[in-house]
Amino acid sequence: MKQLLLLFFLLNPVLGWAQQTGTVQGVVRSGGQPVAFASVGLKSSKLGTTADENGRFTLAAVPTGNHRLVASAVGFQPTEHSVVVTDGTTATVEVHVAAVPAALQEVVVTGVSRATEIRKSPVPVAVLSKREVLLNSNSNIIDAAVQGVPGLSAVTTGPNISKPFIRGLGYNRVLTLYNGLRQEGQQWGDEHGIEIDQYDIERIEVVKGPASLMYGSDAVAGVINMLPRLPTGTSGRLHGDALTEYQTNNNLLGTSLGLTYHQRGWQYAARASYRRAQNYRNALEGRVYGTAFRELNLTGMAGVEKAWGSTHFTATLYDNFQEIPDGSRDSLSRRFTRQVFEGEQDDIRNRPLVPQADLSTYRLNPLHQHIQHYRLLNRTRLRLGAGDLHTLLGVQQNQRREYNHPTAPSQPGLAVALTTTTYDIRYAAPAWRGLETTVGLNGMHQRNQNRNATDFPIPDYNLTDVGGYVHLKKAWGPLELSGGLRYDTRWLRWDDFYVGPDARTGFARQVNRAEATGTEPQFSAFRTRYQGVSASAGATYSFSEKLLLRANVARGYRAPNITEVGSNGLDPGAHIVYLGNRTFGPEFSLQEDIGLSAYLPDAELSASLFNNDIRNYIYQARLTDADGQPVVIVPGNATYQYQQGRARLYGAEITANLHPRALPMLAFNNSLAYVTGLNKQTGLLETHGRAARYLPLIPPLHTRSELRLTQQRARGRLSNAYVRAVLDLHAAQNRFYALDNTETRTGGYALLGLGAGTGLRNRTGEREIVQLFVQLDNALNTVYQSHLNRLKYFEYYAASPNGRQGIYNQGRNLSLKVVVPF
Repeated sequence: MKQLLLLFFLLNPVLGWAQQTGTVQGVVRSGGQPVAFASVGLKSSKLGTTADENGRFTLAAVPTGNHRLVASAVGFQPTEHSVVVTDGTTATVEVHVAAVPAALQEVVVTGVSRATEIRKSPVPVAVLSKREVLLNSNSNIIDAAVQGVPGLSAVTTGPNISKPFIRGLGYNRVLTLYNGLRQEGQQWGDEHGIEIDQYDIERIEVVKGPASLMYGSDAVAGVINMLPRLPTGTSGRLHGDALTEYQTNNNLLGTSLGLTYHQRGWQYAARASYRRAQNYRNALEGRVYGTAFRELNLTGMAGVEKAWGSTHFTATLYDNFQEIPDGSRDSLSRRFTRQVFEGEQDDIRNRPLVPQADLSTYRLNPLHQHIQHYRLLNRTRLRLGAGDLHTLLGVQQNQRREYNHPTAPSQPGLAVALTTTTYDIRYAAPAWRGLETTVGLNGMHQRNQNRNATDFPIPDYNLTDVGGYVHLKKAWGPLELSGGLRYDTRWLRWDDFYVGPDARTGFARQVNRAEATGTEPQFSAFRTRYQGVSASAGATYSFSEKLLLRANVARGYRAPNITEVGSNGLDPGAHIVYLGNRTFGPEFSLQEDIGLSAYLPDAELSASLFNNDIRNYIYQARLTDADGQPVVIVPGNATYQYQQGRARLYGAEITANLHPRALPMLAFNNSLAYVTGLNKQTGLLETHGRAARYLPLIPPLHTRSELRLTQQRARGRLSNAYVRAVLDLHAAQNRFYALDNTETRTGGYALLGLGAGTGLRNRTGEREIVQLFVQLDNALNTVYQSHLNRLKYFEYYAASPNGRQGIYNQGRNLSLKVVVPF
């Protein structure tokens, strides 16, 4: 069977070479006027292009036969047009599209069985384009998504480290994808970010709500899919863009070069990106020691699209050097100090001050992380009659080393390599009497290995996931129903793992059973199996094309991750000793979601309410002794033990985007996101009362308002010029997990942002040759702490002379981006 499959995949490209092709050309119009820069492509195909400013387009290398041509543009309803292509000829068409609010035409492909219009998805979905990402200044791709999607937040550990949270749930409850491939990079940790090149992402799709039906474990809160750019533009010509970015706060320098090419169905893309930054600063503390970084990304793609379908191979390399902050300071001046000794010789009160030269440099300090992530994936789509078979195969390895020994800077304290093989097979059957059926099978195998290290928070382990599902969708007039059922199982296992002294270095090291000389293993052998059933049922009712009601009920499943079950040691980068619990069972959530959306001539309004009850909810809490004092296993590091109980999260998201027809250049966009997380563990509440009432890491009420004026028609050589003002309001967070001082109250704050930009067209006005984006964030240089900023708790003293504790967020920052498309 394996040989037949291999032969099939090898023969398909050969058959594609012999495929007869023709050309399709034409114009896209609305009301007799050309629609500039409309997207035009073949339905159920990746073959597409962009019309010019006069609405004209050309599609080359189109397979012969009958096709459906799809044209869409922001502000217009997508339209299909039949076209017949014969070998060696050119078919000419004129496609007419109708103007409607932009939100009606967006199509989402994440978290659903087939491409679906956002408005018809029973769960809330948000899409962020590359242009929206470019408008904002950000240090990583998650921060970019947070600024554009209500209900999405991030736990941060400095400017380049952000973990996504959806509606108060994060870590292994949010599944992050790169081009459909699940991102496996030890996402359960706080101290490193998502290993994806932000300059390579063309589109971000966010599913807010349980998506376990499609993906299995780790998608109970939602999915974030980062989609890279595919080749577009004129066939047979090299296209691409060059980007340069500078940010004043931490002197961030970013450069990126991307190239794309396609001809006769063959497609190629490549990108190289490099960023480096110094320590960030704020008005209270100056530069924050330990927050500089250096990052390199390389990406390559090759693929082919023919009448039989398509196949694409993508390879990526992520290489990041990231400093490790610890927050140590002089007790009186509050200036940052550095660690130079270890163990009993390291006195926090006598650490030397960090010289100014070491605060304002691109040179990284000896205490840092080195994270490398390699990824190879294949996406294939085969047309099987009226149905489609989609496959995704990927292998990735995440190597993480944390250098935390000042007396031995070349010796990593933590060194792990995580290798993951992922598969996803999905068959979309032909519709039968209006019923669309999709069946799928996906899973992964994962192996973690500790290498030359001195600290071992988790053991070497093997993990295997497998799950299958069926999804159904059918429409009855204005009512569209969808739902499905899934079963998952996970095997987790590891052998005895011993740790002993290293006479050569004086540190600990991994040893075998014989070398352990009768000592107990740090991680004794463990075998277990988790299993669970996921299900969803949703409906969308269209009162009209402009008023829709959607509702969804879903049962999510999540198996515990490795740290929650097996951790028993220091994570140097987090400055935390984690203790797991082998008795944990899987989490099961039941979420209800209901939303109403109105697409009016002058506004787009939406409101969504959700309620999420979770059984076996797992969270972190500080470990204390019988006297209520914090347990310290490793001096200078906190000790956390995972807990499991019941929880409930509920909240709302509201958006009101105004775009008056009488003033088409004006857009006034507003959003509100609110979530409350309640700890429902009865015994804990009875013992500790209000201190244990709320869940940890719950974002406060957040509103965002943006006023934007955008140039509607090119004037001279300027196009798409805009000015904008953004106001972010974060309420005080008074509902926090206060037990054992795990969290503290966070005050509210307001951040003002100002921005402007424009495009510069060539002399003939045919295309943009330069795009300029300027953004000033935190324009008033407000001193604040985000409730989800882990640096807030990096503090060694019970009190400080200025009454402020922990590390504060970034101050005023001016960002300049220049993009040169070609």
